[in-house]
Amino acid sequence: MRSTDFSEGKIWQNIVAQSIPLILAQLVQLLYNVVDRIYIGHLPGADSMALTGIGLAFPLTTLIAAFTYLFGTGGTPLFSIARGAEEEERAEKILGNTFTLLLGTSIALFLFCYLLRRPILYLFGASDASYLYADAYLKIYLLGTPFTMLATGLNGFINAQGFPRIGMLTTLLGAVLNLILDPVFIFGLNMGVSGAALATILSQSVSCLWVLRFLTGKKALHRIKKSHLRVIPKLAVEIMSLGMSGFIMQGTNCLVQVVCNATLKIYGGDLYVGIMTVINSAREILSLPVSGITSGAQPVLGYNYGAKEYGKVRQGIRFTAALGIVYTSLAWLLVLFSPHLLLSIFTEDTAMIEAGVGSLRLYFFGFFFMSFQFTGQSAFTALGYSRHAIFFSLLRKAVIVAPLTLLLPRLGFGVDGVFLAEPVSNAIGGLACFITMYFTLYRKLGSGQSG
Repeated sequence: MRSTDFSEGKIWQNIVAQSIPLILAQLVQLLYNVVDRIYIGHLPGADSMALTGIGLAFPLTTLIAAFTYLFGTGGTPLFSIARGAEEEERAEKILGNTFTLLLGTSIALFLFCYLLRRPILYLFGASDASYLYADAYLKIYLLGTPFTMLATGLNGFINAQGFPRIGMLTTLLGAVLNLILDPVFIFGLNMGVSGAALATILSQSVSCLWVLRFLTGKKALHRIKKSHLRVIPKLAVEIMSLGMSGFIMQGTNCLVQVVCNATLKIYGGDLYVGIMTVINSAREILSLPVSGITSGAQPVLGYNYGAKEYGKVRQGIRFTAALGIVYTSLAWLLVLFSPHLLLSIFTEDTAMIEAGVGSLRLYFFGFFFMSFQFTGQSAFTALGYSRHAIFFSLLRKAVIVAPLTLLLPRLGFGVDGVFLAEPVSNAIGGLACFITMYFTLYRKLGSGQSG
């Protein structure tokens, strides 16, 4: 079918065709949590403490996302390469194994996080006041762990089969439901942060059912089959090896969030933990398009790599990089000139807005460097260069951001040092990743070698 043969037509058109629905799908997916934060930030009488509590829950929700990426972003490019090489049986085994790995891990994570949430939250920097909000949200949110992981981790297999619009509908259904239920539960039933969590997991369950219905139905080119659910150790290792980059990227995000919250608690108190929650929300929104572009490029690059169309792979990398740089530069300008607008979306707290303006500008300084990281990571992952992708995921977060977050405040930068660590890592890590990708992968493709 022409619609699913990514080697036909212009490479940039295939990438755009995949990226636009994926960006919309990711935007809708983002609404699950961002809308919660917007409503919670405007809770009567809660001031900034409710947002601070949600910020303390971030590391655990990020940990869940890390394991989702481990299997989802590992299985999807492997699946695309198998499709491009016309290895249909192998493609379905990858899909079935990914499903089993996601389901089993989601149950284990739920038990671990739910039973140990109190000591974990205090370890992450909770005070007695902020813990009440964090626990009220988390103990309900965690119940939806299997729905979250299956919906997010398997949706990429719909896009990789050439059905990005179906993938977009997956999250659209859940997000619309979330938008409806949030005000009902939070304000109408006076459930506060607990209502936000309940609305989220009900919405995620709808998204999950939609994904499973499609991937077991007749429209899918490759379906989840009972015969392929038993985990094949060798294949599981391949999936996890390729997904390790996404896992480490999210896992190190978890580490950085913990370090940031703990450091901010010392140098700025609960107010700055809340500010970081708002800034993380703004970052998720502003980085979404470039993430969608590079994620949309992955199945196209992987398919053409499997089909040995190396020239088109090079074209795809160039297009992805150029589009990413243009977008992230525009996003940086938005932050520079409209910081109050971005902050006011999430909170009415005057103290938080005034204190957050400088922190927001510091955090996003040189934001365009992020496009280099996204492009390099995407190319490495799509083409199966898992070791390179893993290394640069570790370099930016674990080697640069986390140590600087601890070091800069102690060198006299105070609370500003926490927010300054991010742009420094974007510049160093992003350029290192892109330049290495150019010399070790891009130029090799030009010589006609597959690596």
